[in-house]
Amino acid sequence: RGMTFSEVREYEPGDDIRLIDWNVTARAREPFVKIFEEERELTVYFLVDISRSGYFGSGKSLKQEIGAEIAAVLGFSAIKNNDKVGLILFSDQIEKYVPPKKGKSHVLRVIRELLYIKPREKSTSIKGVIDFFMFVAKRKSVVFLISDYIDEGFWQSLKIANRKHDLIGVKLQDPSEISIPNFGLIKIYDPESGEAFWIDTSDVADRKKNEIQNKSRADEFDLQSKKIGFDIIPIRTDEDYVKPLRDFFKMRETRV
Repeated sequence: RGMTFSEVREYEPGDDIRLIDWNVTARAREPFVKIFEEERELTVYFLVDISRSGYFGSGKSLKQEIGAEIAAVLGFSAIKNNDKVGLILFSDQIEKYVPPKKGKSHVLRVIRELLYIKPREKSTSIKGVIDFFMFVAKRKSVVFLISDYIDEGFWQSLKIANRKHDLIGVKLQDPSEISIPNFGLIKIYDPESGEAFWIDTSDVADRKKNEIQNKSRADEFDLQSKKIGFDIIPIRTDEDYVKPLRDFFKMRETRV
C-alpha cells in the first residue's frame, strides 16, 4: 500500500529477488525486476464544524459560509489531482459522513451537503469528530479541520491524529470576536448555549479587557498548536481567504 508499479528493468546484482518479474524474464530469457514508485493518490478529508457559533458574522459573510467555500475550493483542487475526497460535518455529534471517493460528481455532492445541511445540535465537539475520523480513516490522509475552535478538551485527540495523518487546521474568526466595536448597549446571544446577556460596548475599559482576554486565548491556541506541530491557517471573515491559503501552501513547499 502506498506503492504502485512503474516499469521493469534488467536485474542488477543486489536487487531483491522477490521483485523479479518471472513472465518478462521467461520471454526475454534474462532476469528482469519490477520497479515501483510511491503512489501519488491521496485521500483528502474535510472535517467541517457546522455548530451554531459558525452562523455568526459582523460583515458580509458568516464563518460557516467562508468555511464551506474554502472546503469547496480545496475539494475541487483535490479532484484535479485525482485524489479521493471525504467529508465529515460535525457539531457536538457527527451530523453527516460522506466516505471518500473520486470524481467531479462526488465533489458536487460534498458541496451540496456543505451548503444545505441543517445541524441537529448547537454546540461543538472537536474531540468527538477527531475520534470518529480516526475510526473510519484506515490509511494516512490529508485532513483539513475547518472550525472556529470555540471548544475545549480536544488537544490530546488532536495530537494523536496529527502523528498519523497530515492534519491542517483552518481557523475561522470574525473581526468582532477579536475586538468588539463600540455599538453602545447591546444584547449578546451565545448561539451554542442559548444564553443571553447585555454588554456596554461604549465602556473603553471593558472593551480593552475583552481584547486582552481574546488575545490571551489566541496566544494559548497558537502555543498548543506549535507544541504538537499542528499547522494552522488563520482565516478572517472580513478578508480574502485566497492569500492565506496560497501563503500556507508556499510555506509547505519550502519546508518539504
